[in-house]
Amino acid sequence: MTESNVRPRSNGVLPALWVVLFAGIAAVPALAQEWKPERNIEMVVSSGAGGAADRSARTIQKFLQDIPGMPSVVVNNKPGGSGTVAWTYVNQHPGDGHYISTLNTALVSNQIVGLSTLRYQDITPLNILMHEYVAVWVRSGSTLMSGKDLVARLKQDPGSVSFGISPARGNQNHIVLGMIARAAGIDPRLLKIVVYSSGGAGTTAALGGHVEVWAGTAGNALPLVQDGRIRILGISAPQRQAGGFAAVPTFREQGIDAVYSAWRGFLAPGKLTSAQTAFWDRTFASIVEDADWKAELEKNAWGREFKGAAETRKFLESEHKLLEKILADLGIVKR
Repeated sequence: MTESNVRPRSNGVLPALWVVLFAGIAAVPALAQEWKPERNIEMVVSSGAGGAADRSARTIQKFLQDIPGMPSVVVNNKPGGSGTVAWTYVNQHPGDGHYISTLNTALVSNQIVGLSTLRYQDITPLNILMHEYVAVWVRSGSTLMSGKDLVARLKQDPGSVSFGISPARGNQNHIVLGMIARAAGIDPRLLKIVVYSSGGAGTTAALGGHVEVWAGTAGNALPLVQDGRIRILGISAPQRQAGGFAAVPTFREQGIDAVYSAWRGFLAPGKLTSAQTAFWDRTFASIVEDADWKAELEKNAWGREFKGAAETRKFLESEHKLLEKILADLGIVKR
């Protein structure tokens, strides 16, 4: 378990936005003002330190602490059970808006694959903030030079390549590897996959040669490729990305049908009141308009995709249906 808190930023942009929001709220009936945090906020990360979920949580922590009157915000890493440990812990505090947690594809895929009895219907979805593409990479000394090389190896011997992912089977990383397996004409279930508790732990293992190929978020891969430590075989974007990924090929341009993006946001325990949900809606809606947040999106290779609580709940319903089909088509779950 890792906990941290931070000091507020000092640029004043977000506080100014928040003052405007509170000024508008003051003019409406008391119902809209009936809840705000009165004590420490615990932000629970569904994986270990150093991964994509952890990085997004600690970024949001800084923005929350910049809001005038916001209590302290502590980040608490609770890896395990493919995210289920964290989400079960949060859901043990029904109706308490002082607990929030990272939300990602695994919440839905765990339910489909049967890794958890916790359903997305059991929690309160707060938002989706971004999407991320998957980068598949090897150490710079690997004999694999491209996505085409990987497909050729898999065709020759599916068991000759070990893959690392986190934090769960059936998530976005697994889905992209399954698509690559299909492109090689093999059953995705034949892939040799090792699951790690976080992107940080898995990246360390891959850099140490414990697995040959790593599949994880593009943002985590960027500093490693810039340092010359890894070679990205391909990313799961529909077209080449700007910035640090301008020279990185997509799988599609290599003739491999592997296009998919993950989404990330936040959830809260079940049974939150409408006033509690409205508070978090206003809070995150203000954050995503901050210029510093937009800079974070670019720095971390995150794609902007903001959805509030009501829209996120509808999205989870449609995503459940989509993932059921994808995972069945890939042979990861039975129809």
